[in-house]
Amino acid sequence: MDAVSELLAEVRARSAVFRQTIMRPPWALRMASGAPLTLATMLRGRAWIIPDQHEPVPIGVGDIAVIRGDAPYTVADDPATTPSLMVTSADYCTGAEGVEHASRPARTCGTPAEGAAVLVSGAFERRGELSKRLLQALPAVLVVPAEGSPYPSVEMVAEEVTRERPGQQLVLDRLLDLMLVSALRSWFDNPDTDAPAWCRALDDPVVGTALRLLHNTPARPWTVADLAAKVGVSRAALARRFTALVGEPPMAYLADWRITLAADLLRETDDTVGTIARKVGYANAFALSVAFKRLRGTRPSDHRSPEPTQWRAG
Repeated sequence: MDAVSELLAEVRARSAVFRQTIMRPPWALRMASGAPLTLATMLRGRAWIIPDQHEPVPIGVGDIAVIRGDAPYTVADDPATTPSLMVTSADYCTGAEGVEHASRPARTCGTPAEGAAVLVSGAFERRGELSKRLLQALPAVLVVPAEGSPYPSVEMVAEEVTRERPGQQLVLDRLLDLMLVSALRSWFDNPDTDAPAWCRALDDPVVGTALRLLHNTPARPWTVADLAAKVGVSRAALARRFTALVGEPPMAYLADWRITLAADLLRETDDTVGTIARKVGYANAFALSVAFKRLRGTRPSDHRSPEPTQWRAG
């Protein structure tokens, strides 16, 4: 399995929220909906995406922007424009300066006007449908230029957003999946991108095989020698190559992977800490707690706290 497939193996959009927003300058939207991941493109005009703690990123017609939603961000006609509307989980098309009340079709906000910018955005609604490894791998804003021609085309997406037909939600869900896969494939194809080392290492015949073994069977009592034997190289060769490509030794990577899995299970299941420990490769709850505290700075029981699993734009 290649790097993109590995990263997206469990990603599925369900109840994706798509909107076409028509805005008159000056305009700025403060995005604080809580959606874990949003894709955006301009059908007309240009915009700036301004994530908190990061530099503004411009997008033009046909560019695809993939935006992490772990922190609020702003979309505006100019980085200096003050937001006139806060987009939360409770509202999306409420009236504000530069943005009119929703008009038909239901997924369009505003009415056409000369000089207006047109933004199309789609958001994964359910956090649980997105791999945390995917979210951690992405930059705050990833832009794929229009000349990269991600499939489907933005025109196709815009046409589907404005339709009201049977099965439309399923079509939009699959379009969002396809847009994300296409954008990430273009990202990986560019050797100048800052994709995480482990993502690129998945394409290496030796290290990629080792990574998949660790990912698929984390509970196995792995050693470097055992892993090296499975991939058909010496222990020293694997350790050297793995560290060079991934940025850390195999057992350090495995420890972090096990704790990542444990963190997900703590939030998403009612399994006991002892049960989760055995699922991810620790002998008992105490051993997991020690490793969890060392790598995450907190105890498993403290990590297990309620977390919203979905948001809705009304």
